[in-house]
Amino acid sequence: MQHEAIFTEDAPKPIGPYSQAVRCGKWLFCSGQGAMDPKTGNLVNADVSAETEQTLQNLGAVLRAASYDYKDVVKTTIFLTDMNDFAAVNTVYAKYFDAVKPARSTVAVRELPRGIRVEIEAIARR
Repeated sequence: MQHEAIFTEDAPKPIGPYSQAVRCGKWLFCSGQGAMDPKTGNLVNADVSAETEQTLQNLGAVLRAASYDYKDVVKTTIFLTDMNDFAAVNTVYAKYFDAVKPARSTVAVRELPRGIRVEIEAIARR
């Protein structure tokens, strides 16, 4: 099955040798997004809620670039550097996923690239 790399200027450029997402048939595999402002490249880190908001906006930009939307997301993985942020992240996350919430894992990690506190990756299908 052929696969296609997805790229949009509306999300942060990858900081390594990977794609923002890869479409394979009806499936879309989105790389982890963080709270980098795609226009400036700077971290949006006023607090963990603002960071989560920017992270999900970046994920949405990648989804839209492939003609998908949040409603197409079937699985997410959230990486947190501090599990004490779990409730605040959930509050923001819940605004993006309505009727059928995607399956999800949340993992505590020691650190994430560029000092971000939240990273979210997703799998979508149409």
